[in-house]
Amino acid sequence: MQDGFRIGVVSGKLGDVDGVSLEVDKWIGVLESMGHEVFTVAGKYSSTLAAPGPESQATLPEIRFDSDEQREYEQLVFPHLSRRPPHLSVEQIERLVEQLESHGAEVAGRLQDIVRDWDIDVLIAENTNAMPMTLLGGLAVHRVATEGRLATVFHHHDFWWERSRFSDNRIRDLLTRIMPPADLGLEHVVISSYAAHVLRSLKRVIPRVIPNCEDFDNPVTFDDYNRTFRQELGFREDDILVVQPTRIVPRKRIEDSVNLLVRFCERYPQFKDRIHYIISLYQGDEPNENYIEQIRSQADAAGIPFHMISDRVASARSTTSDGRPVYTNRDVLANADLVTYLPIWEGFGNALLEAIAARVPVVTTTYLVYKTDVMTTGLRTIEVRDRYDEDGSLVIPDSALDAIEHVLTHPEVRIEMTSHNFAVANREFGLGVLQERFSALFSGYGDEIRASRQRLLKSKQFYSV
Repeated sequence: MQDGFRIGVVSGKLGDVDGVSLEVDKWIGVLESMGHEVFTVAGKYSSTLAAPGPESQATLPEIRFDSDEQREYEQLVFPHLSRRPPHLSVEQIERLVEQLESHGAEVAGRLQDIVRDWDIDVLIAENTNAMPMTLLGGLAVHRVATEGRLATVFHHHDFWWERSRFSDNRIRDLLTRIMPPADLGLEHVVISSYAAHVLRSLKRVIPRVIPNCEDFDNPVTFDDYNRTFRQELGFREDDILVVQPTRIVPRKRIEDSVNLLVRFCERYPQFKDRIHYIISLYQGDEPNENYIEQIRSQADAAGIPFHMISDRVASARSTTSDGRPVYTNRDVLANADLVTYLPIWEGFGNALLEAIAARVPVVTTTYLVYKTDVMTTGLRTIEVRDRYDEDGSLVIPDSALDAIEHVLTHPEVRIEMTSHNFAVANREFGLGVLQERFSALFSGYGDEIRASRQRLLKSKQFYSV
């Protein structure tokens, strides 16, 4: 039987509706069910976590995504994030990196104190050293993992070189060294076979693949709470609710989903007065007001009713200040007739799994990771090949529109498709898969974790003198 470890999960934010936060919730639940004790360190908690308890949660404000320090550093080192990026000489950049390193060392000291106080055996760093949205967090975790020699599992959801706003930067050497690091004694986990290939090629490290997973044992159901959704938000029972269950960021290519609905209503005008397009989540960590207005204008011009409902959606059920119900994304999906998911790029596809667990038909692009890690499982979605015309718009074939009409008008087809997908996804991406991968992870990395535990005990003896 494996040891029960004391695991510290560290992230810039937790308790939100983004993919990282949602996946962390699942990891915590499975880890605790396996007998491990979990603690969390976050720059910010957007909502109360279901687990672990409040006594096992620490806040480290310096590592939050939107801290004053993070925003200031971003404006200096990522030109795409500033309208008028300041000119910096080589000497100024070198001093800036020195300042970052010094500041990161201070935060590392506070993180190390938390590790000592809680007797942490191993850290799980959630995207802190893959995406520079918490530069101080990345520096702090790297220092604690390498200089402090604390066993650390780096869980990478996506990488900075995959985002244009981060790939053009003034601290490439620093990012290359710590995001992610390639030091010995560290463990890496990625969410797709493609990411594993990239990391092996670029960093010469061999990561484990743990895909995004979903709780198919406790799937979303239609209950008395979410049954009020349509009435609460002003929809009729016979309205067709097409849901985009994601944040609003350009790589989701929401404009292609709007165009899909425009084309569908042109081909099948009988649906024109019933279609409602819903975006359930918020703008996210990639603010772009122009993008939101572009989508809104596109939908308005085409006469597609467009609804942004993030003010009524959160990671847990609650109420607004005036007592109206707040729904989860799962509640929204329980009311959906169709899900659109047409990204040009995704690390994996959390929203795709959520829709499948809710037994909703999905229209999806064959984005790269879908091809490498999802398509091969045998899921039956309405696929739109990832081909784009000279204007950059997704090429939507009539066959996809016909497939949508067929699934909307043939309930038995919907039931057969979604039931098949539920069974396949449960087998390939259920929490049982997550538990199996954790068992392999801690079996292979267990000796390093136990050695780290001994090092911490010795350091505490020295520290207390």
